[in-house]
Amino acid sequence: MLNYHHSPERRRVIDGADREFLVRLGDKWSLSVIETLTEGPLRFNELKKRVEGISQRMLTLTLRHLERDGLVTRTMFATIPPRVDYELTPLGFRLLKPVTELVEWVRENSEEIEAAQKTFDQQAAAPQR
Repeated sequence: MLNYHHSPERRRVIDGADREFLVRLGDKWSLSVIETLTEGPLRFNELKKRVEGISQRMLTLTLRHLERDGLVTRTMFATIPPRVDYELTPLGFRLLKPVTELVEWVRENSEEIEAAQKTFDQQAAAPQR
């Protein structure tokens, strides 16, 4: 049975900075970059090779957003040529637990989701009277 009676805190609308963060986290690349960085610190080009299909521009933007949100650190080394490493922060690692749980939920419910999508698509394709 569904329970729609939640405390006022649970009914709070997600807006402002919270919404902005969730939208960014749900973009095409952020979770892929985060997951790749669980392997440890990586240089930009190594990260680009491991995140299949990401352009240099999108990786740069994604890393900047993740760094701004405190999920990734950028460390410059004074070498020739200059070396820059990216790695997850403790906050970034703590994000892995809820993300992993969400992925598990999707996997556990994928058949039901696909059935609902198929039903919806069939109804949407049916001629309207």
